[in-house]
Amino acid sequence: MNFLNGITLLLVYQLAGEIIVRLLGMPIPGPVLGMVMLFVTMMIRGRAPESVEQASTALLSHLSLLFVPAGVGMMTHFGRIADEWLPITLALLLSTVITMVATALIMQHTSRWFAKPARGQSDE
Repeated sequence: MNFLNGITLLLVYQLAGEIIVRLLGMPIPGPVLGMVMLFVTMMIRGRAPESVEQASTALLSHLSLLFVPAGVGMMTHFGRIADEWLPITLALLLSTVITMVATALIMQHTSRWFAKPARGQSDE
């Protein structure tokens, strides 16, 4: 029953995000807004409910199954992918490098916020 409560809570947040996005005409996916709202709720509470932990763990254990539709879609459009392999490859490589650099820079920047100053040194 705990799993069912967790899945229900996840779907309620997804639905709330979808409704808000459609009502306000926001340019982000509804499930993303729902996930942000769930994250904010968990930050306020200080922890994730046991039911959400159980449901998310179960979903993550079967994550590989969620890639099957994407793989089928790629096979359906294999001809187009073969025709446009160069721009697709360049876009994938460039976006990967940009993401890695951005992640490293953000990590460096945020780690400075959370790093404790050494003993005997002040922030001056």
